[in-house]
Amino acid sequence: MRKLHAETALLPTGWKRDVEIAIGDEGRIASVADGAPRSRDPEAVAILLPALSNVHSHAFQRALAGLTERRGPGRDDFWSWREVMFVFLQRLGPEELEAVAAMLYVELLESGFASVAEFHYVHNAPDGSRYANPAETGAGIAAAAQSTGIGLTHLPVYYAQGDFGGVPPGEGQRRFLNDPGSFARIVESMPQYLTRADDRLGIAPHSLRAVTPEHLDAILSNDPGGPIHIHIAEQTREVDACLTWSGQRPVEWLLDHAGPDARWCHIHATHMTEDEAIRLARTGGVAGLCPSTEADLGDGIFQFRAFTEAGGALGIGTDSHIGTDAAQEIRLMEWAQRLTQRARNIAAPPNGSTGRTLFDATLAGGAQALGRDSGAIATGKWADLVALDADHPTLTGKTGDDILDSWIFAGDRSCVDRLWSAGRLTVKDGAHVDRDAVAARYRSVMARLLA
Repeated sequence: MRKLHAETALLPTGWKRDVEIAIGDEGRIASVADGAPRSRDPEAVAILLPALSNVHSHAFQRALAGLTERRGPGRDDFWSWREVMFVFLQRLGPEELEAVAAMLYVELLESGFASVAEFHYVHNAPDGSRYANPAETGAGIAAAAQSTGIGLTHLPVYYAQGDFGGVPPGEGQRRFLNDPGSFARIVESMPQYLTRADDRLGIAPHSLRAVTPEHLDAILSNDPGGPIHIHIAEQTREVDACLTWSGQRPVEWLLDHAGPDARWCHIHATHMTEDEAIRLARTGGVAGLCPSTEADLGDGIFQFRAFTEAGGALGIGTDSHIGTDAAQEIRLMEWAQRLTQRARNIAAPPNGSTGRTLFDATLAGGAQALGRDSGAIATGKWADLVALDADHPTLTGKTGDDILDSWIFAGDRSCVDRLWSAGRLTVKDGAHVDRDAVAARYRSVMARLLA
């Protein structure tokens, strides 16, 4: 049993002083008490929060960040970016994928994320052939998570067609492709690599444009019982193509034909009508927003007001990892709404804190989307905890919800002092405990990839 003492901590009942937390050997919170004097045993921190969950990651794309900022001969958009991504991906083998994932996970932990949902669709070799081990690349993702200490919800992705209506996939998609049988073998192979008590396994139909209705039914009828994630309505071209194919918009079609519920996380869900947003909210599922990626790719802006006023759950992710900072993602979520509505403090209720409102929402929605028993400093929850540096210029002198407002809207990863994932101390004094070794391996891999 280990103990932490926080001068101030955010508990489910609000901000409390002198909080003592006991963490069991299995990584769960054994007890929480406020008003507790510091004894000789506990480790002391100044500001303690429950740590966030990252609802959407394509780990390999961290290596691509910054390499897509040259304009092509015509109009650049998501679809031209995707072609660049396809080409770059051909250089990455399992060893490179694992090294890139480990570097990313170090960065996520250092920014305040204790866990990540890995939306993993790179299943095949660069020439499209299958590895002897169906879970060859997924095993590397699990190894990267275990070596860095981040909590993992692994989501093998099903991908079978190039566009709506059974359009054949292109050469750039050959590393992603499966049929229901080969996909089942991947899912069945993964549990042997997910060996920690807090590891979770779900599935992810990539998108309606990449999965036929028949295959969607097949994989949903054989899912392992964990979270279900899907890309949905990210681009207007996707919406138009879905209308041409089915006569319905993507979210509308999904709601009418797949019966999504609270286990589902709908990634992006950008282009919805107000009615779709309300209907999606009422399913109990999570909208997984990735604000820095959505801005980088020119996706569009989420139907925030209609969705949240209908009680919709929100989560944040970093997707392509053009940004890897938890506070920045929450900030950009709010700022996008401010730009379109030409107003301030959109998310907050009257007289409420915007930072606290968004932190609470993404904390709860993230835990739900990952199927992770976390999201609060409370007995029985995983000890996913983040300590902020009270001496940081952005935080000094701040108390209560001003701490969250300052970290989210004026701070960044440099405000993070320590982080525990399921009781595993992964970040100390602002740096991952194994940063140097992970970064050295990453630099070696990048030198080969960019040679």
